[in-house]
Amino acid sequence: MADSEIIFVVEESPEGGYQARALGYSIHTQADTLEELRSMLQDAVRCHFEEHARPRVIRLHLVKDEVIPV
Repeated sequence: MADSEIIFVVEESPEGGYQARALGYSIHTQADTLEELRSMLQDAVRCHFEEHARPRVIRLHLVKDEVIPV
C-alpha cells in the first residue's frame, strides 16, 4: 500500500526560482515560480511511482533563509 503523502523540502534557488527535493526518495526538480514547481512536482511524482503505489498528497515544506542585521 502507498504512503498517504510525500514531503518535499522547497528552497529558493541561488540562481533564482525554486528547487525541491523529496524526503526519502530520489526526486528533485526546480522551477521559476511556485505555481510551476507545483505542476512539475505532480508530474515528477506521477513518473516516479506506479499508480497503485503513488502517494495521494504532496506536502511542501517551504524553507527560507533570512538574515537580520543586529
